[in-house]
Amino acid sequence: MGKTKENIFDVRLFVRLFKFMKPYKMVFSFVFIAVIFIAVLGVATPSLLQQAIDENLTTKTKEGFLFYILLMIGLLVLEFAVQLFFIFYSGWLGQTVVKDIRVKLFNHLLRFKMKYYDNSSVGVLITRAVTDMERIADVFSEGLFMIFRDLLTMVVVSGFMIYMSWQLSIIVFLMLPLVLYATLVFQKYMKKAFEEVRTEVSNLNSFVQERITGMKILQLFARETIEYDKFKAINQRHKKGWLKTIWYNSIFFPIAELSSSITIGLVVWYGGLHAVVDSVATQGVLFAFVMFIPKLFRPLRQIADKFNALQMGMVAANRVFRVLDTTSQIDDTGTLLANDFKGAITFDKVYFNYVEDETVLKGISFQVNAGETVAIVGSTGAGKSTIINLLNRFYEIQSGSITIDGVDIKDVTLSSLRTQIAVVLQDVFLFADTILNNITLNNPDITENEVVQAAKDIGIHDFIASLPNGYHYNVKERGIMLSSGQRQLISFLRAYVTNPSILVLDEATSSVDSYSEQLIQNATYKITKGRTSIVIAHRLATIKKADKIIVMDSGEIVEQGTHSELLKIENGYYRNLYEVQFLKDEVA
Repeated sequence: MGKTKENIFDVRLFVRLFKFMKPYKMVFSFVFIAVIFIAVLGVATPSLLQQAIDENLTTKTKEGFLFYILLMIGLLVLEFAVQLFFIFYSGWLGQTVVKDIRVKLFNHLLRFKMKYYDNSSVGVLITRAVTDMERIADVFSEGLFMIFRDLLTMVVVSGFMIYMSWQLSIIVFLMLPLVLYATLVFQKYMKKAFEEVRTEVSNLNSFVQERITGMKILQLFARETIEYDKFKAINQRHKKGWLKTIWYNSIFFPIAELSSSITIGLVVWYGGLHAVVDSVATQGVLFAFVMFIPKLFRPLRQIADKFNALQMGMVAANRVFRVLDTTSQIDDTGTLLANDFKGAITFDKVYFNYVEDETVLKGISFQVNAGETVAIVGSTGAGKSTIINLLNRFYEIQSGSITIDGVDIKDVTLSSLRTQIAVVLQDVFLFADTILNNITLNNPDITENEVVQAAKDIGIHDFIASLPNGYHYNVKERGIMLSSGQRQLISFLRAYVTNPSILVLDEATSSVDSYSEQLIQNATYKITKGRTSIVIAHRLATIKKADKIIVMDSGEIVEQGTHSELLKIENGYYRNLYEVQFLKDEVA
């Protein structure tokens, strides 16, 4: 793999990228034909000029001169039209291919395990899905076709030059090795420079995204100056990466221009000197060569320039394909559809760890009967939320089994499994959209009338109706326009409208005001009624009426029973929790 990175052009990577162009092979063919036309038209005008000079200007003959002029004008118009077609459709092809790759990438990301996101930078993934995609588009619009056009133009121009005067062609060709060598060296160093640039762009995106998201924390702890200094350092490295590319460009392009100018001077000198003596070239041929030389050297310079775009695109493609090649999906091999769970849940000797050799759940076993409300309590890190993650198959267990209604959840399709389980989290995530869309998540099967009725059922319609535009109120990014209690109520309604068979409340009443807590408790009673519910809570007041309470500590179940049964256990874990929370309140 390391050896491949050193290659100036990765053929296997390009072939893989090229496969995305197959559905558009008709457009590709037309663009390819346009490239051939452009190369031929590139030599037509100088050739006509040569004939006009030799047959008309040199001999001072008017006959046929107007024909050459009109023909050149027609060819220039045709070249303009072909160039327009070529530039538009090569760009169209690039953007269309990138659209397909981006859709495939996003679909891939949607199915990653949560473990992948636990270990990945959001900023880097955004760079892969957005910035890197634009660089891949450049492979087609500014790289591949442009390079092929310039190479073909050089071949055709060289052929015509040899046909007109092999002696003058030798002078031109003697200068080409210098430019070719400079081009190869330039490409080698630019490849390394662009890899460094892409790395620094990812680092910069990641840093900025995280700091903007966590701006409140930075300001609360007065970290502005420290983070400002960190940003300056990262930005400086980003600048250094780009300056390398600028430095290489500033060396190469003057060399290319100087080589072209020297070649023109040598051709004019040699051709003019020997034109009369030994008829090396006519005046028309000299004029044609003066036009041909830029058409030969400029494409060579442009090839290096376009190769930059091609290399940046290939580096970006390599990064994107690396994500696409990541196998971090939950195995969705189940064939059963969970259309209507009764809700009997069984954990049987379940072992699980997020990190190898650090067991989080240590062979836990418990049962939840259909329609029961079961509470899970314990200190932070005891494994409560892990149970919810495993029930939804966000992670795979190491051993044991989890069944619902006697069916192993691995035998059920992921989509149908998760549609039957609704989760209300402590940290509610709302999108920058309307309340209605945040509740339905754009599910066309849930109407606005159903949402309104559901809100009335659980007692939060008045709160939503009091907002500007009601259900069409835009809550902005992460629901910043609402309080934490209001966001929690929205999440309750979001869970309720899906009519799940199993409901999970994960710390759903923590860190909310007393008014919102009362609404939440009323909503909890409504939505848990008649369906299997798992409630994770620190506040024991919310779980007194639970059919069963499971007490966890360090990944193990230490106690099980009803509220009254657990209070009877001398020096019991639950009893200690209860005394800490309630006896102190009574004293206060």
